[in-house]
Amino acid sequence: MAELENPNMMSNLITFLSSMLEEVAESNDLNCGFKAQKISVFHGLTRPTISIQSYLDRIYKYANCSPSCFIVAYVYLDRFAQRQSSLPINSFNVHRLLITSVMVAAKFMDDMYYNNAYYAKVGGISTTEMNFLEVDFLFGLGFHLNVTPNTFHTYYTYLQRKMMMLQPPPIIAESSLSFGKGRSLKVVHLCFNEEESSHQKQQLAV
Repeated sequence: MAELENPNMMSNLITFLSSMLEEVAESNDLNCGFKAQKISVFHGLTRPTISIQSYLDRIYKYANCSPSCFIVAYVYLDRFAQRQSSLPINSFNVHRLLITSVMVAAKFMDDMYYNNAYYAKVGGISTTEMNFLEVDFLFGLGFHLNVTPNTFHTYYTYLQRKMMMLQPPPIIAESSLSFGKGRSLKVVHLCFNEEESSHQKQQLAV
């Protein structure tokens, strides 16, 4: 979409995605003591010192992928969370999930892209680890990489609408990206209510 070529638009998108993921991660950090969570290759031993905002800014600056890749990466993260309910996004895995989702999106979307070694340097990890993350992410998605124009438009317009409203990430409806509050352990959709999500799933092509 032409709007994504606007640097100001991309800056706002990166900021909004960072804010949303930070809120999700912090909420799931609070819930980790009340709900069983799987440890995976995405899980670091400690929380990275770099903020999600700074990390995503770094990826945007150095990855040189098309702007659409960040929307597709967001779609992938949502799919991953839906399929891997025991692996919620938290502050220990969000950075690795981000660099992996953007890299996979770039490989799927762009005609030219950097290799795993380059993305490893951007992400501050080893090439070997980047390779493992890619494989686990692909299996976690069930190799469901295709994003139809309708699906892309749905996710993009959601983000655009929320950015225009200049509101923090809202609580909308129950979902798989664990976004609970306190001990309630409620989870909510980042994008869709139940009816929209059901309709959207019918549009997805494997």
